Amino acid sequence: MIAEIVAIGDELTSGQRLDTNTQWLSQQLEALGIEVLFHTTVGDDLEANIQVIKNALARANLVISTGGLGPTDDDLTRQALANATSTKLELDNQSLEHIQRRFSMRGREMPPKNQIQAMFPAGSRIIHNPNGTAPGIDLDYSVGLHHSRFIALPGVPAEMKEMWAETVVPSLSGKGAAKKIIRHHVVKCFGVGESHMEALLPDLIKRGREPRVGITVHQATISLRITASGQTSQQCEEAIADTVKQVHEAVGELVFGEGEQELQDVVIRDLLARGETLATVESSTSGLLAFWLGAVDTDRKAYLGGTIEMPVELVSKESVEKAAVQARSVGNATYGLALGTLVKADSADQYYVALATKDGVESISSGLAGHPEIWGPRMAKQGLDLLRKKLVG
Repeated sequence: MIAEIVAIGDELTSGQRLDTNTQWLSQQLEALGIEVLFHTTVGDDLEANIQVIKNALARANLVISTGGLGPTDDDLTRQALANATSTKLELDNQSLEHIQRRFSMRGREMPPKNQIQAMFPAGSRIIHNPNGTAPGIDLDYSVGLHHSRFIALPGVPAEMKEMWAETVVPSLSGKGAAKKIIRHHVVKCFGVGESHMEALLPDLIKRGREPRVGITVHQATISLRITASGQTSQQCEEAIADTVKQVHEAVGELVFGEGEQELQDVVIRDLLARGETLATVESSTSGLLAFWLGAVDTDRKAYLGGTIEMPVELVSKESVEKAAVQARSVGNATYGLALGTLVKADSADQYYVALATKDGVESISSGLAGHPEIWGPRMAKQGLDLLRKKLVG
């Protein structure tokens, strides 16, 4: 079963409001074993809504929409659905009575415009809204051999989620919609760019492979998202485990964690396991490294703290190495980690990272590419990665 989610409203297409309903519904559908292939957002325009609904019904087996079920002129979902499926809107008296009761509970008389909320495309099923005035719509639609189901829910998250749990989920499960189980697993890597990572995994990321492996990048951290589907959770987990093994074999020490782990989580974990400590000094990163480490090691058992130097001071390999040694000695830490200052060297941006231990100090230099917004996070992560590799030998 292939699903599409349609989010309706000018507030979404204009960027004034973030569409969290689609994200939530995608997660719920996946839990039912229903794969979502399309997300569509459309403004409050009747012809645009009609076209979006026609497209969705033609390519998906299940379409879930949110929004556009209110009583105002810009609430167009029911009329667009009726037009797209060549059906007429019919008044449901029971729904009308429910809406009138909702108003009377507030000591108000129902405005005439709200009657439109009790109108439904002919042949559709009504999804009860116990705490709102916008009932949902559940309509089956077929063209030739292609069968689709359109479920329209209100855009108010609390009402939408309640109706989903009480009415939609039982109807989907009862009809055997969940024909497979879908599981995800994320492997985190650091140290190369996205294209380089892709070159290391040619067979794992090719189209049509199962499980699927996708690559995403955020602030120089690469996430390999593994998606497996099967009849049981065990099948999925076994397929994922085999792919994770292949990832480790292909990229080696570039892998630093899994799931929600970040480099600072792994470093603090390993320091605590070894009973060792770290002190830092940083320049261009403006305390970012200290913030990350302190947020993980709130008890300060492994991270002893750090200082920030003015950007003009840590400009050479020698100065950064000296800073790392000083950071280690001041706090009597096992390790001292220093992040240098971004400087111009032969027309290229360059900086140094140094790690001091009881056996001496080592440093690396790096040039910077990409948007300046990621320079700080990338520098901090290079320092963490240098220490991570030292901790694992």
